[in-house]
Amino acid sequence: MQFEIQHTTRYRYSQPVTLGHNEAHLRPRSDGRQTCESSRWDIDPRPTMLHERLDYFGNPVEYFVLQEPHDTLSVTARSTVRLEPAVALPAPTTSLAWDRLAAWLMAAPDPAAIEAREFVLDSPLVATSAALAAFAAPAFPVGRPLLEAVLDLNSAIQREFTYDPGFTTVATPLSEVLTLRCGVCQDFAHLAIGCLRSLGVPARYVSGYVESVPPPGGSRLRGADASHAWFAVYIPDVGWVDLDPTNDQLVTTQHVTTAWGRDYADVTPLKGVIFGGGSHSLEVEVDVTRCTSSTTPF
Repeated sequence: MQFEIQHTTRYRYSQPVTLGHNEAHLRPRSDGRQTCESSRWDIDPRPTMLHERLDYFGNPVEYFVLQEPHDTLSVTARSTVRLEPAVALPAPTTSLAWDRLAAWLMAAPDPAAIEAREFVLDSPLVATSAALAAFAAPAFPVGRPLLEAVLDLNSAIQREFTYDPGFTTVATPLSEVLTLRCGVCQDFAHLAIGCLRSLGVPARYVSGYVESVPPPGGSRLRGADASHAWFAVYIPDVGWVDLDPTNDQLVTTQHVTTAWGRDYADVTPLKGVIFGGGSHSLEVEVDVTRCTSSTTPF
């Protein structure tokens, strides 16, 4: 499966920006069954410096500097990504009981399990709490298989929370999302992560895209035409399993991963420090299309 992705971010400033240092997570990862076959950038005004690197989590990061005064910044990333078919998961009822996971993690010597331990800790935007543990509790009775419980939690979030693009901002506390039962994909990913970490289960935040056009006979997924977010949970003897609580599904062939980290703060699509600018407006346009034999990649 091959996808073409175009992501445009446009800032308009009320006053000129004289200097800007920016960092972007817009190039999809090449990892596991996903390969970023091509990626190019159009930045206006033209940066005086552009540097690419991998961050702590292995995500591609572009850092660029703007030294020319400007009142508009436009960043367009165009990528072609190939996804291999998903590997079938074992039956959810065969996974380790969730309440045995903490002891298993502490004893497991393999690098993947050791790495997973850091995703149990609090992060800047996701703090564990008794309230989050209480919300998750019905899905996590003692002895229940971990994957079965996580699938139940994923469904509960989609069932009990209202998707409302105008309700929250990046600054909305997770406690408020939990109380008012409303939010967007970023909030629902943070909510699932907070619930799992509150129970001692490793969970990480995943940023990316979801196919804009539904497959034949399928329905359009929430989060299309914008950056999307979901979460991944670590399952012993399986590895990381990605789930989309906004659409109540396992992540398979309609999701493209850009980056992962502890929460949104680790993988913000575009952020920076500027001098000047005054107030600003922001426009974001995303298009994800499935390639056909007649499609010409970017």
